[in-house]
Amino acid sequence: MAEGNSARDMPERIELSATVGEDEAGERLDQAAARLFPDYSRARLQSWIKAGELRVAGEQRRPRDRVTAGDRLTVSAEQLEEVTWAAQPIDLTILHEDEHIIVIDKPAGLVVHPAAGHGDGTLVNALLAHAPVMATLPRGGIVHRLDKDTSGLLVAAKTLPAHRSLVEQLQARTMGREYLALCLGALTGGGTVDAPIGRHPRQRKKMAVVQHGGKPAVTHYRIAERFRHYTLLRVKLETGRTHQIRVHLAHRHNPLVGDPVYGGRLRLPAGASDELLLALRAFRRQALHARALELQHPASGESMLFECPLAEDFAALLEVLQREDRAGSAVRGS
Repeated sequence: MAEGNSARDMPERIELSATVGEDEAGERLDQAAARLFPDYSRARLQSWIKAGELRVAGEQRRPRDRVTAGDRLTVSAEQLEEVTWAAQPIDLTILHEDEHIIVIDKPAGLVVHPAAGHGDGTLVNALLAHAPVMATLPRGGIVHRLDKDTSGLLVAAKTLPAHRSLVEQLQARTMGREYLALCLGALTGGGTVDAPIGRHPRQRKKMAVVQHGGKPAVTHYRIAERFRHYTLLRVKLETGRTHQIRVHLAHRHNPLVGDPVYGGRLRLPAGASDELLLALRAFRRQALHARALELQHPASGESMLFECPLAEDFAALLEVLQREDRAGSAVRGS
């Protein structure tokens, strides 16, 4: 777990320290540093390592050198100006806001961070317009992400102490996150997927379950509602890997409905009504919604639970599936 001073206390330098745990043991120094100091980019960390500003037990190492559990990483570096992102007035659905945190119901289609191909029009741009103070925080106050086409709850920090608290809750796995996921196939019960995730060995823009070199990833799921050809799941994350739910469900051959990356070609159930066929063809994003978020307030320590309703397109698809099942039951019972 990382500790660090406030930039307000020591604006001219960054002083950080962290201890390598079992999860990071055996990783490259730059990889372990990225996990232990998530507020900073991999490129920034690598530059500190090469400059001798990020050290292991006081010694200078190379980015590719491996670390072991118990190694103490320290950073003493000059404070560099953060990348400036433009503030843009974009409508936000705010479920909670105080001087420390803000909780957003993110719509599908909204990118979280500016990046190549999405330089503006993102959630960060919207937050900077809503609360300009967030421009002083790492990554604009964002501590966890949702994919562009995943809807639902996301929390961001408005102060450095709140940012550190939320990051520590994520690292300690005490921040609870529950998703609703509509997957292909009629599952008969809940379960757990415990399978490491890393870059796909051939398609580098995708993630995959990889047995060698992957990071530990655990996904718990239980059935919320069954349909003839699909299952609505309540999913909880024990870890937070990139595309974790999408990758794990695809790995067990139950990909998310509409997933353009991990779902393969569109599969339409035999005997489906025209209404269902139309709804499935029109739903061109992964059917994934972050419905609940549980955290400890960074200032008061109060346990807080936030929930938000399904996005309209997701709810509409479920209504079609429910009508389809009722119609099928009526036919079978006649």
